[in-house]
Amino acid sequence: MGISDSSLAELLERVKSVAREYRDVTGRPLGCTGEVAELEAAAILGLQLADVRQAGYDAVGDDGRRIQIKGRCVLPSSKPGQRVGSINCRHEWDTVMLVLLDEDLNATAIYEADRAAVVAALEEPGSKARNERGSLGVPKFKSISSAVWTR
Repeated sequence: MGISDSSLAELLERVKSVAREYRDVTGRPLGCTGEVAELEAAAILGLQLADVRQAGYDAVGDDGRRIQIKGRCVLPSSKPGQRVGSINCRHEWDTVMLVLLDEDLNATAIYEADRAAVVAALEEPGSKARNERGSLGVPKFKSISSAVWTR
């Protein structure tokens, strides 16, 4: 039996509330940003979420493109050097979406970059985080992508 859209929306709001409370009490993130980002992107852009633990991508667009979704919570006190989570180029995917979330874990913007641009950026010489761990800075990701949605 599946979860209805209204049940999922209610559950997501409860998760966001617990995550905010946890951050307020501990000063640390709860670790649900990725899941929240996937659900926000799917709801906002009408994406079909992939099966759980699908290697390489998290959702599929209307046109069949396989989308890897990354989330980043940007707090008012956040430093400008935040990074996007690790991007694995060995798996099958067509684009990467970065969902930026506010302190309440609500989406503020969604950026999308195609595979060629992401791979080229990851292969640029100079950064161990970029070259070995597949991690781009948020500003770099924004520079190689297009904003597909903003609040």
